[in-house]
Amino acid sequence: MTNHAVLGRFAPSPSGRMHLGNVFAGMLAWLSARAAGGAILLRIEDLDTMRCTQAFADLLREDLRWLGLDWDFESPPQHTRSEAYTAALRQLETMGLIYPCWCSRGVLHAASAPHASDGHAIYPGLCRELTAAERAAHTAPPSMRLIVPDEEIAFTDGLQGPYRENLAKECGDFVLRKADGVYAYQLAVVVDDADAGVTQVVRGRDLLGSTARQLYLYRLLDRPAPDCWHVPLLTGPGGRRLSKRDLDLDLGVLRRSVTPEQLLGVLAWHAGLLDRPEPASARELTEIFSWDKIRCEDVELDLSLLLPEAVQAGSARA
Repeated sequence: MTNHAVLGRFAPSPSGRMHLGNVFAGMLAWLSARAAGGAILLRIEDLDTMRCTQAFADLLREDLRWLGLDWDFESPPQHTRSEAYTAALRQLETMGLIYPCWCSRGVLHAASAPHASDGHAIYPGLCRELTAAERAAHTAPPSMRLIVPDEEIAFTDGLQGPYRENLAKECGDFVLRKADGVYAYQLAVVVDDADAGVTQVVRGRDLLGSTARQLYLYRLLDRPAPDCWHVPLLTGPGGRRLSKRDLDLDLGVLRRSVTPEQLLGVLAWHAGLLDRPEPASARELTEIFSWDKIRCEDVELDLSLLLPEAVQAGSARA
């Protein structure tokens, strides 16, 4: 898509207004690419068309502009990219690595122990060995799963360091297309980043466990994988994770109470870029950005650093 040596991306989901956790990760993604002289791609991740709306997509763009986090390119939204995902799925089918699955969520949790780290069920391969007759007996549409190898996939995250995962033991065969025909995030994000030529991915530490699955897909599809940095999560009081569902200090609240510079300064201080929480523009932060300064562990947001009006409004809506 581009000839830039460094292409970062910001890929928000328009299922609600951005909260501070989204802005925190987006700011670091923007700074990482800009500090390296690179470009930024904006991608609207709207696979979940039931929850994602055009109105929220428009607000995302407006909020990013308000923050000063500009972008050089915008890729087509995911809901328009089905042909690209289908082509990738067919490529994997020709390799004999895809099979239909009719397992319900209840069946999966009854048949499998949860993953030790994230509570997700490890798929035990119940539908992998079904005969042609057994498959034909099903009338409901299936999901489509990818066969994973019993081997460790290892990589070094730019911030979190060495990481390894055995997909067969810690994940199991995973879904690439759901029974309703919607493509899964794991396939879509790999195809989108590969087609766009993304060279670096900066996102929340909660997605670190997805990276081994995505690296496996990059390998199968014979596409170069980007470098990854998984940044700490910004949490609420007591370590509670921020959520769009809880309306934690979203930008609809904050834009009535603080300036972009005040907000970015507080976030940059939490990240480790500033010695104190003082106002700073995105461009100013670019001059001092270094991954060596960024904290690895999750960061509890100090609400007292925001204006009282913003704290009170955010707490009332949470």
